[in-house]
Amino acid sequence: MSPVKVSAESNPLRDPRDQRMPRIAGPCSLVIFGVTGDLARKKLMPAVYDLSNRGLLPPGFALTGFARRDWDDQDFAKVVHDAVKEHARTPFREEAWAQLSEGIRFVQGSFDDDDAFERLAETVKELDAERGTRGNHAFYLSVPPSAFPVVCRQLAKSGLSEGDDAWRRVVIEKPFGHDLASARELNDVVSEVFPPDSIFRIDHYLGKETVLNLLALRFANQMYEPIWNANYVDHVQITMAEDIGIGGRAGYYDGIGAARDVIQNHLLQLLALTTMEEPTSFGAADLIAEKIKVLSAMRLPKDLAKHTARGQYAAGWQAGQEVVGYLDEDGTDPASTTETYAAIRVDIDNRRWAGVPFYLRAGKRLGRRVTEIAVVFKTAPHLPFDSSSTSELGRNAIVIRVQPDEGVTIRFGAKVPGTAMEIRDVTMDFGYGHAFTQSSPEAYERLILDVLLGDPPLFPRHEEVELSWKLLDPITEMWAAKGAPEPYRSGTWGPDSADEMLARDGRTWRRP
Repeated sequence: MSPVKVSAESNPLRDPRDQRMPRIAGPCSLVIFGVTGDLARKKLMPAVYDLSNRGLLPPGFALTGFARRDWDDQDFAKVVHDAVKEHARTPFREEAWAQLSEGIRFVQGSFDDDDAFERLAETVKELDAERGTRGNHAFYLSVPPSAFPVVCRQLAKSGLSEGDDAWRRVVIEKPFGHDLASARELNDVVSEVFPPDSIFRIDHYLGKETVLNLLALRFANQMYEPIWNANYVDHVQITMAEDIGIGGRAGYYDGIGAARDVIQNHLLQLLALTTMEEPTSFGAADLIAEKIKVLSAMRLPKDLAKHTARGQYAAGWQAGQEVVGYLDEDGTDPASTTETYAAIRVDIDNRRWAGVPFYLRAGKRLGRRVTEIAVVFKTAPHLPFDSSSTSELGRNAIVIRVQPDEGVTIRFGAKVPGTAMEIRDVTMDFGYGHAFTQSSPEAYERLILDVLLGDPPLFPRHEEVELSWKLLDPITEMWAAKGAPEPYRSGTWGPDSADEMLARDGRTWRRP
């Protein structure tokens, strides 16, 4: 069914002039596997409520949970209610909750339980009749990647993956495999059940407003795109720093590490959006085609030992509190060689970017929480100033702040007040919170709505996933042969080897 425009008459939160998310899908439902997990409780259920609360879901929308818990529909509705109350972005309204709760269902079972999937098929069929969902159902796999194959095969076996004159879609969370071979195996399994345009691989970073603003910054402004190339850009740094440790995620994180957890998906996607050519349109086919082109042109330096760095956080101080090292975290193998910090250099072999190095880094227990893309420009070819007049002048830079202080900073040189011609760095800031009165939709709101609309430009295709693993595999293989990563003190900006990596190229890391 074609997307329709949203009416504001029935919802006071909906402004008819609001163009942030102006479409809703036709009748449909969402089935969530793994509803007892943190992702479902903190992100997915609140996002569904927020969409409903803003009038962006159809009145007959239904939400079905699938898990092992011995719950009935009312028990699951209470779980959703509590999650919404605690984590929803929009105000809680009883009338909005009443409408959503009428469509809440729960099916108990395990992933290898044929009878449970038969019950799920019956529930979905009943929703078609009771809620008018018309056979349109999305299945969200909020489960470990090892469970993807069995759930997909059960969906096929029970007939849930196909609908007569209706759509069926599957949503899978990262990681999409742990290397190139496993990513291809996973894609083969999912593709046996669902066609390519019905598979949605979620990278929540691509739903963030500031990531989309990168495209607006580049392609809506004549002043930036002419200098967005090797003639003017010295290098680019993409950083995703966290000030927290692994918390209770040792079971997932140990053996995965920072490179697989963050660089393979989030940071390489940010790099692709930063460096791709202008798409013909922002439709899925055109946007994905340009990302695939630039991912295909990426290469690694020949000497990986000199142009990569990895570390593992040791004990230290964070926000005035003493914290333990990674090896002392609950659930971590005391002999673990998993890295909690990873930095790599990537080059792009095309006309626009030849000769420009791209530095990607991600880590835990670093100086502060920040994700940013810093485009650092070359120095002016001629400076008619005394060296003492520009001693505090750095390089011009455009910094896209993805989180937490969403916005853009431009750094440039300006004259210091006074009689002497003295130049210092100054900044101009754009912040979303100051420039716009509307709050940005949460990433999962946008992405779930896009799934229900069948609009896939923000979802990586399997070609992108495979190209990313093809780039990362040689690095992780080299690291595995080198043994333990270098320790770094919690609260610092990573291991010394990361600074040495940039120093070899005559550059330094930014300290956000």
